[in-house]
Amino acid sequence: MSNHILIVEDEKDLATTLEYNLKREGYQTQIAMTGEEGLRYAFLDPGPDMVILDLMLPGVSGIEVCRRLRETDKTRNLPVLILTARGEEIDKVVGFEVGADDYVVKPFKVRELMLRIRAILRRAKPEHRTQEKRTVFGILTVDFEGHRVWVDGAEVALTAMEFKMLSTFLAHKGHVQSRENLLHDVWGMNAFVVQTRTVDAHVKRLREKLGDAGAYIETIRGVGYRFRSEPDGSGA
Repeated sequence: MSNHILIVEDEKDLATTLEYNLKREGYQTQIAMTGEEGLRYAFLDPGPDMVILDLMLPGVSGIEVCRRLRETDKTRNLPVLILTARGEEIDKVVGFEVGADDYVVKPFKVRELMLRIRAILRRAKPEHRTQEKRTVFGILTVDFEGHRVWVDGAEVALTAMEFKMLSTFLAHKGHVQSRENLLHDVWGMNAFVVQTRTVDAHVKRLREKLGDAGAYIETIRGVGYRFRSEPDGSGA
């Protein structure tokens, strides 16, 4: 069955253009013209497999829509791609901080957008893991099959992208990961399609969510990031 994509966009011509191109790629689509309508469709059962979300919506803003999706168990891991005319760095940071998986600025190239959508949906699919089902690292516990994370026994809610990034760090403990490597491993795309600043925004949010366990992710200045090989840092 093809993926179902919810388009939350109040510009009718743009929403129609998106719908046309998505259907050409084999996706099912649904259009919502307001934030309230988008939330209603997102919470249906079955709901969409992904949301393309404008920020400047009448009524409930796109940022608030994304925030509510991340606060609800049913939609916490629902992939969200923000598509907006607001391209300032602060807007992108805020978008990622409320849980967006990707951020595309209008005007956009249709081919690039379709590549990003395909990559996001591919990452959202359950993987057949060869690693252990659960990992305990200091105060951090990760259940790979259940996509659940605990810090000091308290569960932490991560987006699908954040969970993928944490899994990638754990798979390479003690090894430096450049931003370009993380783009390839986590986003599945090269650095010319997604900016390396995207990595920094996601790492910052992941650290904040992990609280004390965020210290396990170390910044290697001028290179990238490294997840400690030992919880106390003795093996770093």
